[in-house]
Amino acid sequence: MVQGTTSDAGKSTVVAALCRWLARQGVAVAPFKPQNMALNSAVTDDGGEIGRSTALQALACGLAPHSDMNPVLLKPQTDRGAQVIVRGQVLGNMDAIAYHDYKNTAREAVLAAWRDLSARYPVIIAEGAGSPAEINLRENDIANMGFAEAVDCPVILVADIDRGGVFAQLVGTLELLCESERNRVVGFVINRFRGDPALLQSGLDWLEQRTGKPVLGVLPYLHGLLLDAEDAVADAGEHDGEALNVVVPVFPRISNHNDLDPLRLHPGIALHLIGPGQTPPPADWVILPGSKHTRADLQWLREQGWEPYLQRHLRYGGRLLGICGGFQMLGRAIHDPDGIEGQPGSSDGLGLLDMETTLVAGKQLRQVVARLLPGGEAVTGYEIHNGVTRGPALQRPLFDVGGRLDGAVSDDGQVMGGYLHGLFDRAGACDALLKPSQAAAVDYQQHRQTDLDRLADSVEQHLDLTSLRHYLQDFVPT
Repeated sequence: MVQGTTSDAGKSTVVAALCRWLARQGVAVAPFKPQNMALNSAVTDDGGEIGRSTALQALACGLAPHSDMNPVLLKPQTDRGAQVIVRGQVLGNMDAIAYHDYKNTAREAVLAAWRDLSARYPVIIAEGAGSPAEINLRENDIANMGFAEAVDCPVILVADIDRGGVFAQLVGTLELLCESERNRVVGFVINRFRGDPALLQSGLDWLEQRTGKPVLGVLPYLHGLLLDAEDAVADAGEHDGEALNVVVPVFPRISNHNDLDPLRLHPGIALHLIGPGQTPPPADWVILPGSKHTRADLQWLREQGWEPYLQRHLRYGGRLLGICGGFQMLGRAIHDPDGIEGQPGSSDGLGLLDMETTLVAGKQLRQVVARLLPGGEAVTGYEIHNGVTRGPALQRPLFDVGGRLDGAVSDDGQVMGGYLHGLFDRAGACDALLKPSQAAAVDYQQHRQTDLDRLADSVEQHLDLTSLRHYLQDFVPT
């Protein structure tokens, strides 16, 4: 199991790297994350929902994602509550106290998924969540050491040196573990190191002497790495003045923002991610992304002054695209009579498409192959939403999903949207929709595969493979 001293220490990338390293040797390996809290998710082949990072790790293994790989997924809706998804399906909304009381039941689902996955794959690389040293979360833990103790697996502890304080992170984490948990830690991995490794050696020697644990390797900072993030919104790259300007408001509850990753890579697109208090620049396109709390994020959009900006943007010929929750915002109203995403009620939409959305129980989860309308360019992606949208605007759809029409386009063609996530993943679809004037889109799927191989190459070069093979001695070729 790979655990981290902090959130974003690099657990997900280290697990993906180990999975790809093992898969390249012909090992039947699968990823596993007992509990994940993230707003980015993926639809599995068995019709479930798991964290996006776990789906990426499945890709590293050469596998289709399965709900057994991430049996508990928490999708925050407020600062105190989240939607709880168990073995791929929505259980309901819980606040932090209610979920703490539910953990014993969740543990059984986690262990059942672990057993089922273990029956199919001889090697499983598990990933922790956050830090194992969070004292307030230790009781009934299912995400880190509680799980490791239950299944009796060794633990590698990862720390991010790029943040600073790496030795304090590692020593402090060990100090806050009980004796059996400390004994379970078989070594450290230091992640995202920049510079000459020789300058780090005295610190590594001290760490090993102080803790009695080996440093299994120091992984370098890999520039240009762009892989599916769980929550953090990556910075966009720099482009010249001729690039197509695409502006995106970063909602407080933005979800599935991995939709934007292909645009970060596109040589002809300058992506501008605009957070609270920032002034959006002039744009060719504005994209309203997905949201886990659409009505609240729509209110935030208004409070941040986006409504007059969008009206001006359209008045001067700009174009506007809404994805999932962003698509719902484009209509006349959003209704949530049962409190699916928060307090029951209705909100006025932006009124740019003649349609209304009602949030209903029973989340739509499916992988789809569609075609852009008009033109017929192939699009692959997935749907993941509670909304049912109706209205005259849908008579002019954006997608043909195997004969089922989805989305809407305004009469003047400036405003459009739909429920399909991943619509930019195919280079042809990205260019057909946004029509950048410069170079063609990057093959995003191939880019992901290349980055996974870069990670595996880094593991092969910088980690102690002899020790890793020792813990997997019955399965990994020497």
